[in-house]
Amino acid sequence: QVQLVEAGGGLVQAGDSLRLACTASGRTFSRYTMAWFRQAPGKDRDIVATIHWSGDTTYYADSVKGRFTISRDNAKNTVYLQMNSLKADDTAVYYCAAGPSSLAFVPSQVRRRAFYDYWGQGTQVTVSS
Repeated sequence: QVQLVEAGGGLVQAGDSLRLACTASGRTFSRYTMAWFRQAPGKDRDIVATIHWSGDTTYYADSVKGRFTISRDNAKNTVYLQMNSLKADDTAVYYCAAGPSSLAFVPSQVRRRAFYDYWGQGTQVTVSS
């Protein structure tokens, strides 16, 4: 029903900035809760940031708060992750995910992998020191 494709990953130095984009196709995008997760080798796939369909409410992992910004452009079926002040610990595969918006935006729910029904293929972000 929904296909997600990430773009914008790459190799950068610590302190640099990078913007990821996720473009959706298929079922109507605008009413979905959207999220970015990341997974480093040997680690779990964990929440980075998530955004309500309206764009008015967001949630960030503590590790990225103040450095990363999630946003969306529903007219373009795209969600973004602006990453500033990148650290080596940010190195991971970043995944875009889409989940239902029929529920209220509850952080304890939208931060969990199980909430999301659709996933992109991932894009590699590597931050060197």
